[in-house]
Amino acid sequence: MVSFDHPWLLWLLPLAALPLLARTGGALANTWAAQMPHDRASDLLGWALRGIGALALAASLLGMAGPHLPEYEVERVGKGAEIVLVLDRSRSMDQGFGGVPAGAVKGTGPEAIDYYMRQRNNLVPKGKVARQLLAEFAAKRPDDRFGMIVFSTLPIRVLDFTSKDEAIQAAISAGDIGRGLSETNIGLAMQSALSYFEDEPYTGSRIVMLVSDGGDRLDPDAKERVTYMARKLRVAVYWIYLRSSNSPGLVLERGETPSNIDAVPEYALHRFFEQLGTPYRAYEAHDPAALKAAIEAVNRLENLPITYLDTVPQRELRMPVLGLALGCVLLLLAANLSELRRWS
Repeated sequence: MVSFDHPWLLWLLPLAALPLLARTGGALANTWAAQMPHDRASDLLGWALRGIGALALAASLLGMAGPHLPEYEVERVGKGAEIVLVLDRSRSMDQGFGGVPAGAVKGTGPEAIDYYMRQRNNLVPKGKVARQLLAEFAAKRPDDRFGMIVFSTLPIRVLDFTSKDEAIQAAISAGDIGRGLSETNIGLAMQSALSYFEDEPYTGSRIVMLVSDGGDRLDPDAKERVTYMARKLRVAVYWIYLRSSNSPGLVLERGETPSNIDAVPEYALHRFFEQLGTPYRAYEAHDPAALKAAIEAVNRLENLPITYLDTVPQRELRMPVLGLALGCVLLLLAANLSELRRWS
């Protein structure tokens, strides 16, 4: 139904009848004009012009009242998933896959040396590569609903669930601002990501996609909360691990002592995710090509049917109505200019 920003203006609509009530003009200043036979075509044209005048007034009043179609929800069915992107925004993500920091810094301090090293090695920051590939991933999945969190010490909720590609792309690009902090708290980030699914109807696949270049040792309380939420909400966890040149993998290498599982954050986090009791997949990416392959693997896996409610935004009707009023006024102006006012 049509709604109005200023509905009180509708009380003035009866004024649009004024052109229909106005008296017609007299005959031309000619003695014999009154003796001419009745012209039905002229009468019809006169009433048509009156109707156009009434329509111009009515359209002007309706346009000033601000007509619009309110937003509403519509149920959509497609193939995809509800995905929360959890993007690490720590300082290490400003480094390239080879471990050299990025950032144009001038001066003679340590940060300037870091910048010089990055320029020398010409390495692209892991965070930039991840954002670019995530943007391509989201663009290929128009039926998915995406949410997004960026985190370092604390998680920041950047985007609530939406399937609007413009909003998704803007949220992914927004992470490329400033330099990250040196610490990460994956436990808080996971809890914030899982909370997206609370009070939401279960309509299809649910995924938390963690994109990070490091692990974390979660305290017992955080482990308990993440495990409870993941099982209760039936959420799958995908971890895309961006591995630097000197970083450990996600599993013990041959010859390592078993005690390293608890000592190395990456090992500990990987083992915890494996014991969640929900679907879990991990992908190691040591360069941009491997990261692209990991994201493409996720793209192939999650294409199950999904049902969701999409909000159709408010549609403004002011300009079409005012355009109609302008067209009527131009017709009246043309008729007025072509009117014969005296006999030549």
